[in-house]
Amino acid sequence: MQAEGKIRMVRRVTFAGILANVAIAAAKAAAGVMSSSQALVADAVHSASDLVTDLVVVFSVRCWAAPADEDHPYGHGKIEALVTLVISAALVFAAWELARNAVVSLARGGSGATPGALALAVALGSIVLKEIVFVVTRSVARRVRSTALEANAWHHRSDALSSVPVAAAVAVVWVFPSLWWVDAAGALVVSAFVLHVSWKLARPSFQELTDAQIGSKAEAVAAVAMRVEGVKGVHKPRARRYGSSFQADIHVQVDRSLSVAEGHDIGHAVKEAVVGAGIDVDDVVVHVEPWGDGHAV
Repeated sequence: MQAEGKIRMVRRVTFAGILANVAIAAAKAAAGVMSSSQALVADAVHSASDLVTDLVVVFSVRCWAAPADEDHPYGHGKIEALVTLVISAALVFAAWELARNAVVSLARGGSGATPGALALAVALGSIVLKEIVFVVTRSVARRVRSTALEANAWHHRSDALSSVPVAAAVAVVWVFPSLWWVDAAGALVVSAFVLHVSWKLARPSFQELTDAQIGSKAEAVAAVAMRVEGVKGVHKPRARRYGSSFQADIHVQVDRSLSVAEGHDIGHAVKEAVVGAGIDVDDVVVHVEPWGDGHAV
């Protein structure tokens, strides 16, 4: 997919998320005030915080999707890793706020508020709408292979999950008023889940920014190279994540009696094979070495 096509898809789905977040935050705030639900008002603030990450994606996608240029011959893919870390940090903050509010509520013995049907309806509606936004956003993210957009999708789901304890608390208190602590307990479980998601999203970005070796991808590159005619052996395969794809380099060994031109042709064939193998490697540097006496020189 061309860069402009990716940019349009990312922005379209993110703008849809912005509209959903504005509507949800406004509805939660209004319902929370009218029904005296502190939990729902706090959840409205959380929903509003999603707008920050949406705007980060909208204004950053053109930067990371920009093609390579003279000053950035390797492209701009690492900007996406930075954006993903920002979103992961936002998820950590959301998890912290959920957990902190839950602990405070437990310590105080509950808020004393008894939200009604309006609060329950808004909380349930928020869960459904945000889950839809999550599914659509994640689908687009995987189609365009954008880690930042997938991170934002999970941020949408964290908002949906944050409404679960609110909805559960309203429903339970209606039936069992003494079980006020259900809200806080549920919030602690949700905060732990959000932290786990944040780590899963942040880890690949850390790997990318530190040029960590992606062992499975390096093995795949070596396997493809060995299938190229004229390649006697391979060693030092390396691969690293770069944006939505990978870059690699590898040493291939050819018959020492070949001319420089013949060795070069084999190296070029290796590059074409790796890039065209469907293993998400966009570029590979091939170093050609002589092979003789049964071992590499």
